[in-house]
Amino acid sequence: MSGVLRGIATARSALALRGPTITQRATLSTRPAKQPLGSFETVMGLAMFSLAILGPSGWILAHIESYKKKE
Repeated sequence: MSGVLRGIATARSALALRGPTITQRATLSTRPAKQPLGSFETVMGLAMFSLAILGPSGWILAHIESYKKKE
């Protein structure tokens, strides 16, 4: 167990000693959109996002009885 902890401590200290090699910067946009989204595009985007999240869980809940059967 102590060997595992020693390995973790060594890896962490090696990362700290190396220092930051890659500097990541976020790309920020401060201007408004060139073409604002319409209401139809907004509704369709939210609908597709909801379907992608809730669709699989709804499918499982709708077919839960077939999952319970032992074959």
